[in-house]
Amino acid sequence: MTTQTDTNRRLITELQSRGLRLVDESVGAPSRRGGAGPSDHKAVTVDGQTVMVPVHSSSAAVSPFEAGASGADGRAVLTRDGVRVGDISFPTAPRFYRLQTLDGVPYWKIAQLHGTDVLATTVLQTCVRYGRRATSCQFCAIGESLAAGRTINRKLPEQLAEVARAAVRLDGVRHMVMTTGTPNFTDRGAELLCESAFAVRAAVDLPIQAQCEPPDDPAWFARLKAAGVDSLGMHLEAVTPEVRARIMPGKAEVSVEQYMEAFAEAVSVFGRGQVSTYILAGLGDSADAILDCCERLVALGVYPFVVPFVPVGGTPLADHPPPDAHFMQSILQPLGRMLAEAGLRSRDIKAGCGRCGACSSLSTYEDD
Repeated sequence: MTTQTDTNRRLITELQSRGLRLVDESVGAPSRRGGAGPSDHKAVTVDGQTVMVPVHSSSAAVSPFEAGASGADGRAVLTRDGVRVGDISFPTAPRFYRLQTLDGVPYWKIAQLHGTDVLATTVLQTCVRYGRRATSCQFCAIGESLAAGRTINRKLPEQLAEVARAAVRLDGVRHMVMTTGTPNFTDRGAELLCESAFAVRAAVDLPIQAQCEPPDDPAWFARLKAAGVDSLGMHLEAVTPEVRARIMPGKAEVSVEQYMEAFAEAVSVFGRGQVSTYILAGLGDSADAILDCCERLVALGVYPFVVPFVPVGGTPLADHPPPDAHFMQSILQPLGRMLAEAGLRSRDIKAGCGRCGACSSLSTYEDD
């Protein structure tokens, strides 16, 4: 028997794969083009669950899904091929977006609201690999928002603390994600993240997830935790050597096995379920390859956050097709069971992308 949960789960999975056309692009909180994290998306609430749905990608432009004009209550009719499938709504822009620092930097250029209660920032908006086809990640748009003036390159610790304090006070933000472009091939950004986390935690009691590549010295994991980081993300993106070498040639020099060693070290510091990795489904890895990798990760106590790849404008993969909903379901359904059996659930993560869950429907499969 098909339940309402099954119907909503399939709808969210398909929306995140196909994208959404908007009659009114100004509805809700501003969407973001380019940058790190969920780019070219808009926050959409479906049956009480807020998810990030592509709205600026090439696939979204031809999506069968369309959101009609929203009413005074912020709700809009969602149609598929012209047939109504339900109502959706759009979270409004947070109040902290209206503020700026004393030297005139808008808060929204320092950190963004993701989902409904997550503050997210890219501490350093440049990367040693970005800009060279031979080394850059082909899906990455970290430089696009910087070039367009929608962010600043280096977010200072005191700026992050100021914005975090305001976001908690004005908008009820409950956790924070700090990612970074890779500044070097040694600590790979861990030092910047330590400085940033320490400043934020000195200003406000806000759980933090830090995200970086595996640092050269595992001692950085203890330093990050001591600085106030609650959970850690180290993102594989792709799981097989051939796909990694093709899609992310520079980052692939850090092998999957090196990541696995780093995951084990990090779990010993942060604990089971407090270390996670992003896996982008649809770049060429088979469902079986992704699930095999996830099985290894779960055995280590790592939460594999599998999300559908979304092509972002301005990148070499701008025209690469996203995965279809059937492919995503073939991964998320068995992965959800795997996570539940291992006692690794998104709701138990202290901070970060896995806890937010807005970029994937994975969390809806964890309680089957």
